[in-house]
Amino acid sequence: MSITIRAATFADRDAIVTLHRAAAVTPGALARAPEEVTPAYAEAAIGCDICLVAIDADGLVCGEIHAKRETVALFAHVLGSLTVAVHPERQGRGIGSRLFEALIAWAKAQEPPILRIELAAGAGNPGAIRLYERLGFQHEGRQVARGRLPDGRFEDDILMGMLLF
Repeated sequence: MSITIRAATFADRDAIVTLHRAAAVTPGALARAPEEVTPAYAEAAIGCDICLVAIDADGLVCGEIHAKRETVALFAHVLGSLTVAVHPERQGRGIGSRLFEALIAWAKAQEPPILRIELAAGAGNPGAIRLYERLGFQHEGRQVARGRLPDGRFEDDILMGMLLF
């Protein structure tokens, strides 16, 4: 599968909304429900310090990743508030890995340096957790009952981090 990774632009807004809504249909796949994915949400993602899209051979946005650098001086070396989405029909094809590899390369090139990337993954999303582990993220903790799924069940968040030095 031919995929191009590039910086997102505001012209990608509607495609990012469509992508995130498709990914959010599966409870626990994303933190937001489909109806919570709005144009304003996509605009905020594009406005993050880093927002990348994966474009397939047909020109469709099939993946997106965004994150923000912490603004408090003590944590300014940390890239967090990370969200990644891959269209459900395209998962398992290396798109998430490619997005993360591009994000990590970007982070390593920043001045002042970004030395840590952190994220949280729902415990009920083992595919995502395996991907993060393969990329080098380490388990750092667990937030019990952090999320509440549409059916009322609670889900823990797995806290993960990666050092870049």
